[in-house]
Amino acid sequence: MKVAVFSDIQANVPAMEATMAHILDWKPDLVVMNGDLVNRGPLSLPCLDLMEEAQQTYGWIALRGNHEDFVLECASTTAATPVEAEMRQFTDWTSQQLGDRCHKISLWGDHYCLHGQGYPDSWVHITHGTLAGNRYGVLKETPDHILLERIPSDLRIFVTSHTHRPLQRQLGKTHILNVGSAGSPFDGDPRGSYGQLTFHQGEWHTKIIRFDYDRTQANRDFFDSGFIDQGGPIARLLYQEWYRATGFMPQWHRTYREAVLSGEISLSKAVDDFILTLD
Repeated sequence: MKVAVFSDIQANVPAMEATMAHILDWKPDLVVMNGDLVNRGPLSLPCLDLMEEAQQTYGWIALRGNHEDFVLECASTTAATPVEAEMRQFTDWTSQQLGDRCHKISLWGDHYCLHGQGYPDSWVHITHGTLAGNRYGVLKETPDHILLERIPSDLRIFVTSHTHRPLQRQLGKTHILNVGSAGSPFDGDPRGSYGQLTFHQGEWHTKIIRFDYDRTQANRDFFDSGFIDQGGPIARLLYQEWYRATGFMPQWHRTYREAVLSGEISLSKAVDDFILTLD
């Protein structure tokens, strides 16, 4: 049995196309898209089109991540303040691009479980984050005692995503596989990643795959789509994360979020000042 799991395309069509091609060439029995197909990037609707085509043609499974949840939230609510509206502008832009298709995302599940045929003690649990929620991922520095509270017991493999950093680690008898990000890695390596699981003679074997895609076209898409111009100041920071293959949002939040919310500095200046420190 062969299972492919990919995640965090982040509205990156060239990455989505390369991911699909690589997976189809491997010929797995099951494919799971583990959340964050949309948002944070320029072309959410075309990525959704490709995913739905794969669902209909090959039976691929789609799960929600925190960005699907955020898009659905923004599609159904209005920002409480002008600052909140500006901070979520990139996601409001995405929800407008998706329009009525947001309903399709709302039908996706939040986890998927399977086991090796004939081996009921070989359970695999796939979810975007952990049991604590889709915003709580697994990093190499996450303490074991925290993970024991956030990962189901009696698993052979726990497959997660969200952090944009591929990882394999052991937690007791459970092997943890973080498949990383297919469209916007944060580990300094701009290549996409996804996970391969193979079940053979009663045992699971896992592998992280790195692959190239057309980053020149992806770069153009950020600007040609209107994402940079119309997605608000945060869109510029999200572009830097993609371009540099490094996650900056937590650092930006620690440095500027409270000052922006209190009105001490504008969101646009807070983003621009932070980007200047990256050079």
